[in-house]
Amino acid sequence: MKKVLFISSTGGHLSELLQLKKMFKKYDYHIITEKTKSNLKLKDDYPNRVDYLVYGTKSHILSYLYKFPFNCLKSLYLYFKIRPNIIITTGAHTSVPMCYIGKLFGSKIIYIETFANIYTQTLSGRIIYPIANLFIVQWESMLQFYPKAKLGGWIY
Repeated sequence: MKKVLFISSTGGHLSELLQLKKMFKKYDYHIITEKTKSNLKLKDDYPNRVDYLVYGTKSHILSYLYKFPFNCLKSLYLYFKIRPNIIITTGAHTSVPMCYIGKLFGSKIIYIETFANIYTQTLSGRIIYPIANLFIVQWESMLQFYPKAKLGGWIY
């Protein structure tokens, strides 16, 4: 059974990622997101299959400058703990280090550009696009920005 890592930032990105939960039972899966009060229940819903990174936002740049490198190191640790064959992400910044670590060590990278963007690229999308084995957009208009992407339709 393939090991699949599902990773995203908290909030809307996590909501989109969890739309894929029907896939979970087909794989030896693991979920990584940021630790916030709103998603602590994930550990109950998916016992022994959830890990958290430190919550950080670029709007608090000083604390983010410390949290992001910490999350990069923790991502490296979690990558070797889980050893996924495939990494699936809906973004955002939390997923970028893990995708690059995964690519470096041979994991396949699947990126799903967020439903929220219809006419603009996300920063994480721009960063992960060059290394993604499969890049999925939810809106046809996004194919102009990501010509090698596949139109997957809405995740909801």
